[in-house]
Amino acid sequence: MIKPVKGFSRLSKKEKIEWLAGTYLKDQPDDVETLKQYWNEDTRLQQLHDEFTENTLSNFYLPFGLAPNFRINDRLFAVPMTIEESSVIAAASKAAKFWLDRGGFKATVINTVKKGQVHFTYKGDKKKLQNYFDKIKPVLLESVKPITANMEKRGGGVLSIDLRDKTDELENYYQLHCRFDTKDSMGANFINSCLEKFADVFEAEAQRYEEFTAEEANLEIIMSILSNYVPECLVRAEVSCPVSELSEDTEMSGEEFAEKFLQAIKIAEIEPYRAVTHNKGIMNGIDAVVLATGNDFRAVEAGIHAYASKDGKYSSLTHASIENGEFKFWLEIPLALGTVGGLTSLHPLVKLALDILQKPSAIELMKIVAVAGLAQNFAAVRSLITTGIQQGHMKMHLMNILNQHKATKEEKAKIVDFFQHNTVTHSSVVEQLEKMRKG
Repeated sequence: MIKPVKGFSRLSKKEKIEWLAGTYLKDQPDDVETLKQYWNEDTRLQQLHDEFTENTLSNFYLPFGLAPNFRINDRLFAVPMTIEESSVIAAASKAAKFWLDRGGFKATVINTVKKGQVHFTYKGDKKKLQNYFDKIKPVLLESVKPITANMEKRGGGVLSIDLRDKTDELENYYQLHCRFDTKDSMGANFINSCLEKFADVFEAEAQRYEEFTAEEANLEIIMSILSNYVPECLVRAEVSCPVSELSEDTEMSGEEFAEKFLQAIKIAEIEPYRAVTHNKGIMNGIDAVVLATGNDFRAVEAGIHAYASKDGKYSSLTHASIENGEFKFWLEIPLALGTVGGLTSLHPLVKLALDILQKPSAIELMKIVAVAGLAQNFAAVRSLITTGIQQGHMKMHLMNILNQHKATKEEKAKIVDFFQHNTVTHSSVVEQLEKMRKG
C-alpha cells in the first residue's frame, strides 16, 4: 500500500527520483533512465531549468520551429513557434507565403490597459463607503510610489482606481477596480504588489476613519489579484486582397472561394460547437509564439476565450467580409504580453526567440502574436473549404505514426514516398508498414 510522502520538497533531486522509483516505478526501471536522458549536459543550464519551478525531476522538451516570410506592417519577420502539434508551423508558413505578395498583414494595437482588483466585503452605509474611498484614494496612490517609481520612468504605472458596488450580485461585496499600464513587462508581479499594498492601506485606514461605526470600520479584504481578462489591452490584425487573387492552388474561382470562406466564418460566429474548434485553431498559432517568447499562454488563453464570449455567447474571434470585390479577413483579441522580466531574461531559447523577432517591444510582440493567430486560422479554414483538413494534417502527422511503430530509416523513406499519392490515415499507414515488413 502506497503511503503519503512527507517533506518531499526538501529532498534533493536524486532523493526525489529514488523515492519515485521505489514507490511508483518499481516495475519500470527504464523510466528513471528516461528522466536522466533529458537532463542537460551543461550543469549550469540544468540548474537554471531546475529552478524555474518546484520539485523538478527532468526537462520536458517541445519542438522549437520557425515560420518565415511574415510581412507585418511592411517589415519581414521569421516567427519562432514552440508547439508539438503536426502541421501548425507548416500551415502558418504557407499562410505567410500566400499573403507575402498581397500586401502582407496589417496590425494595430488599440490599447494596452491591464486590470486588477481588491475584493472586499463591507457591511454598512454605502454613502459612507464612497466618502471614505474619495478621501483615501490619494493616500492609496501615494502608498505605492516605491513600487511604481521605475515603471513610471518608463511611462507606465497606475492609471486609475475606482470603487465598484457589486452587492446586487453578492451580498456585501465591493471591489477596488484598478487599471495599469505595464509597458514592456507582462506586469503580473507589479500589479499584484500594487494591489496588495492598496488592500493593506485601505483596510488599515478604515479603522481610523471617523465616520465609520465599529462594524463598518471592520471591512474585510477577501483577496487582491490581477485579472487575466484584459478587454482594454487589444490588438487587431488583418489582411485583404482582390477576390480574384484568392484562387491560387485551388480548383475554385476567387469568387467561389471567397463566398465559401465567408460562410465558414459566419458559421463559426453563430455556432458555438464550431466556434470552439475554430478558435482552437487560432490559438495554435498564438500559443506557439507566446510559449516561444516566454509568456504565459494559460493567461492568454483564459483572457481570449472570455473575450470570445463577451456578447453573451461564445463566438468566432475572426471575421471576414467581401466589399466591392475586396476580400477582408481580420482578428481582434486581448493580449497581455511582455518582453522584459519573467523568463525573457532567464531562458536561453526565449532570449533567442526575441532576438529572431528583432528584440520587439511588448506592443510589437502583440502585433506579431495576433498575426500568427490570424495566419493559422486562414490556413485552417482554407484547407477545410478546399481539400479538407485531414489531407494536409495527416501527411504532417505521418512521421509521428511511423515513430510510434518504430519504423526504420529505410521504412520511413518508402512509406513517405508511397503516401505522396495516397490518403494518409493511421490504419492505412500501419497496414502499409506491415505489408512491407512481411515482404
